[in-house]
Formats: sequence, C-alpha cells, structure tokens
Amino acid sequence: MSGIFLSFEGIEGSGKSTQAVLLADALRAHGHEVVITREPGGTQRGQVLRGLLLDPATQPALAPGAELLLMLADRAQHVQEVIAPALMANKVVITDRFVDSTTAYQGYGRGFDRALLHQLNALACGGSLPALTFLMDLPVSEGLQRARLRRGEMETADHFEAESVAFHERIREGFLAIARAEPQRIQVLDATRPKELLHQEILSTLQRVIFHVT
Repeated sequence: MSGIFLSFEGIEGSGKSTQAVLLADALRAHGHEVVITREPGGTQRGQVLRGLLLDPATQPALAPGAELLLMLADRAQHVQEVIAPALMANKVVITDRFVDSTTAYQGYGRGFDRALLHQLNALACGGSLPALTFLMDLPVSEGLQRARLRRGEMETADHFEAESVAFHERIREGFLAIARAEPQRIQVLDATRPKELLHQEILSTLQRVIFHVT
C-alpha cells in the first residue's frame, strides 16, 4: 500500500491552513500516520527560501523569474526530503499549497506561460502529485480582510498579501480555472462557511473519494 497525498489550496485568508490542521488531527485520531507540511518552507532549506520569498522588507523586490525559480527549488527539495519518503512509508501527507499555487500565482498572477509552468512543476515534483486537492474559495475582499485580521495591525503584509486586488483576483480565477480542468482531483469548497461545516465536508469527501466509504 502506498501513502495518500492531499493538498489544500486557496487565496490569502481562505482558511486552508486551518482546515489542513483539522484534517490532520482527525486522521491521527483514526489511527493514520500523518505528515502535515507547507510550501514554501516545508524543509530547513525551504525556511530560508520562504524568508526570501515572503519577507516584505527584502529590497529590491524579487524579479518574477527569481520568485518562480525559488518556488520551484523549494518544491524540489520538499518532495525529495519530506513528501516522497513519507508516501513511501505509507503515511498520509497533507500540504498547505503545492503545484496549483505556482500555476495560480506565477501563471495567472504573474503571467508566466502555463505550459512552461506545467513542465517545470513536473520536474520539481518528481512524480509526486496529490490524489485529492481541496480548493478553499471565497471572494478576494473577504480573504484579504481575514489575512489583515490574522496578522494584526502592527505586522506588515507579506510579499504576496501586499499585491494589488487585481493580482489576487487573477489568482482566484486561476484556481477556479484549474479546478474546472481537473474536477476529479480538485474539490471546490465555499470557504465563507463556518470552519466546522467545512471540516465535515472535507471528511465526507475524503471518505468518498479516497477511502470509498459512502
């Protein structure tokens, strides 16, 4: 038996990190070995890359190409060091962001060629792809407001949060376009609903799609 690979995606403030933790806790309570991780920053080297990518104080700002290549470097190391070994050990891997974020942020957001991104993602992933992805969808205005409340008034928005509303709208549309292209893998959830209801829907979907329990 091989492990199970799950991912959570969504715009800033969509609640994906919260749902990833809730799912990990629920699966552990049912006896599953779970590895919960994130991108960028799922490895020790990745933490360094995360700082380069997100720190708003870093000047001058990263060039879009440098941003893309750092994301891919983070992913390649993440897969080799964390994801692939855990799957080989028959564990459940839950990641907060993966390949769809690169397509949405660097493809739809920054305008990089999406066919090229597909090839680069394939190289970085080394064959490790999620069996099921939960896309937490909500209006950009609500997501950004949640992100502001989460960090507080005294903390500066990170590199991506500080982008224009138009940029975040392109990202949201990108995520939804990816979901339309891969409806069997990607489950779109209305992230405006209470987190408890979303958690129950995620559990039900996982039982049906992965564990084949109806």
